[in-house]
Amino acid sequence: MTSEHKATISFSDGTAPVDFPIYKGSVGPDVIDIRKLYGATGKFTFDPGFLSTAACESEITYIDGDKGELLYRGYPIEELAVHCDYLETCYLLLNGELPTQPERDDFEMRVMRHTMVHEQMTRFFTGFRRDAHPMAILVGCVGALSAFYHDSLDIQNPDHRFVSAIRLLAKMPTLVAMAHKYSVGQPFMYPRNNLSYTGNLMHMMFGVPCEEYQVNDVLVRALDRILILHADHEQNASTSTVRLAGSSGANPFACIAAGIATLWGPAHGGANEACLVMLNDIKQRGGVAKIGDFIKEVKDKDSGVKLMGFGHRVYKNYDPRAKLMRETCYEVLGALGLENDPDFALAMKLEQIALEDDYFVKRKLYPNVDFYSGIVQKALGIPVEMFTCIFALARTVGWIAQWAEMISDPDQKIGRPRQLFTGPTRRVVKPMAQR
Repeated sequence: MTSEHKATISFSDGTAPVDFPIYKGSVGPDVIDIRKLYGATGKFTFDPGFLSTAACESEITYIDGDKGELLYRGYPIEELAVHCDYLETCYLLLNGELPTQPERDDFEMRVMRHTMVHEQMTRFFTGFRRDAHPMAILVGCVGALSAFYHDSLDIQNPDHRFVSAIRLLAKMPTLVAMAHKYSVGQPFMYPRNNLSYTGNLMHMMFGVPCEEYQVNDVLVRALDRILILHADHEQNASTSTVRLAGSSGANPFACIAAGIATLWGPAHGGANEACLVMLNDIKQRGGVAKIGDFIKEVKDKDSGVKLMGFGHRVYKNYDPRAKLMRETCYEVLGALGLENDPDFALAMKLEQIALEDDYFVKRKLYPNVDFYSGIVQKALGIPVEMFTCIFALARTVGWIAQWAEMISDPDQKIGRPRQLFTGPTRRVVKPMAQR
């Protein structure tokens, strides 16, 4: 990074003014480099949630919330989701360029050759209750991968990092499917390397040993698009967690497990599940006929009722992923003959009202990707409790790419946020009789 400009910060408490370099990215806001602030002034910045702080330099993903733009390595998400599959997107995020056909074939071969997990891992599942949340199982199993693959844990070795990336990409669908099968009491399905990455996932989730699983190309493509749209999303909470864990030198399996744990939070990865809970609540009230009453409660600030799956913390315009997911939603409903299903009719009516009602239009509360992806996953037969696991599977490649970028950054240091301390000052411990 080079700087041609500077920012001068002045103080009213007698502290001398200090100059800081200003850096420009290839796109997006400039940043003020305040790394020397504490040494020069004895002061820290205060930024809860790090909403105005760039914690790293990255070349992977860029979001412009005002424009409704999402770019992976410079490529618009709407083009990638139409012209590429998930593995091509993974290659792009990891390597910086879209693959040629030979590169794509080699990458797919490497991933599919690592889809099986160590047979001893099947015993892990019996240690969980059958009603354990699949995300609890996934956190434990992904973290445990480091106990089986000691040969790729040297994070300073580029070859080890590559092998770990391939293993995580390959084994996540297997572990996700195993978590699902265990929760429903069905036998685990071994991966089949003659299927596509996403087709194999659906085979392992929905196939049974007593009959051949028939792959539906429309449904596979729908799930593949969900994976592409969720592959990375810049420096969100789970990605920042992966980077923070990785800054300590932790192995990649532990870092991804930390990301999964963060994604489990309902404010992060549970949004599409919350959408279906909302739709079910409207259904219990009386369905389409009661949507008007529900909308009135949403508009009432004192009601506590929230419209889930609309608007986005980052996108102040239409979520670029939502349009693609909307198209996919209708494709899936058509392929399955669910256009007139009461549950989906309810969702589409709610969508119509939100897109036409001035209250929501003025506030730019457009349907987001979570609204449609929840509907699509339900149509595919994926249980609600598995939604966040699918999200984690999709985001794994983004986490790996961000982790690898951080490890190779010479300026990266172990994460150590500061604080504004407002607790008691130094006190003397009194004997028990005097307390």
